[in-house]
Amino acid sequence: MLKKFRFTSLIKQAIFLVCAAPLVVMAQEWPNKPITFVVPFPAGGGTDAFARPLAAQLTKQLGKQIIIDNRGGAGGTLGASIAAKATPDGYTFFMGAAHHAIAPAMYPNLDYDIEKSFIPVAMVANPPQVIVVNPKNVQVKDLKEFIALLKKNPGKFNYASAGNGSSHHLAGEQFKMLTKTFITHIPYRGAGPAMQDLIAGQVDIEFDGLGSSAAQIKNGSIVALAVASQKRAPGFPNVPTAAEAGLVGYEVSTWYGLFAPKGTPQPIVDKMIAEVQKAINTPELKTIWTNNGSDTPNLSGEAFGKFLNADIKRWAAVAKASGAKLD
Repeated sequence: MLKKFRFTSLIKQAIFLVCAAPLVVMAQEWPNKPITFVVPFPAGGGTDAFARPLAAQLTKQLGKQIIIDNRGGAGGTLGASIAAKATPDGYTFFMGAAHHAIAPAMYPNLDYDIEKSFIPVAMVANPPQVIVVNPKNVQVKDLKEFIALLKKNPGKFNYASAGNGSSHHLAGEQFKMLTKTFITHIPYRGAGPAMQDLIAGQVDIEFDGLGSSAAQIKNGSIVALAVASQKRAPGFPNVPTAAEAGLVGYEVSTWYGLFAPKGTPQPIVDKMIAEVQKAINTPELKTIWTNNGSDTPNLSGEAFGKFLNADIKRWAAVAKASGAKLD
């Protein structure tokens, strides 16, 4: 009986090794051609601000070109849908964001599931949201004056977002709920186009990820009133937190993360995890991340997946409490 057990065990081990061998070889040979990162927003937004430097660094590390494929629309869900249907061979990855944790609460008929259609690779960056205004349209010195102005003029001002169901949208609705103010929501196809109109004065306000606002804040095109985080953002020591400015409980992080389509071989996923962690810890990317208001996260694989699951639940509660709807 013991001999039979040992024989069966040896057969199982042999089968496992035979099945695992091609995956090991595949990971060793990967990559042998260019890799595509699907970015679900137009160029110029926060996702782009982190995806492009990461792609450039990974191109150096892997020796193969990382191509950015911008697929904007529907609050980032169009690009997610495209990436979810990609061949899971390790040559397509998806740059998701906090928007994709919000989408299940805002879009009831998605043709993908951010938790089931993808394998979480790693969080790439996590800058806070920032409240920014056009200084000609909204002439205030600080957040307290801003809230007072909105209360005196309900419906007079508007705010731009990266699209329906984006973190910008929910951040704006949460702000309105906490401050008991009314501002008209103007959805765009991404943070880049929204920022262009904010600078031009076509819209008044934006609840934006700091990554896409950073350069414009520094050059004075827009004014930052507060960041929605517990502590001041890296690279922006003079911008107070919302709590410091008098708005307690307003905390919104605009994280960005890399995903692989479900079915991507785990050895390739593991190798990409290692390469991403190596990349975001290089001095070059650390400097860019700081300039964009983000620290360097250390969250990958299963731990990143658990974070995503918790964030989906958190945003579902925010969406329900705020009564946010697609505009």
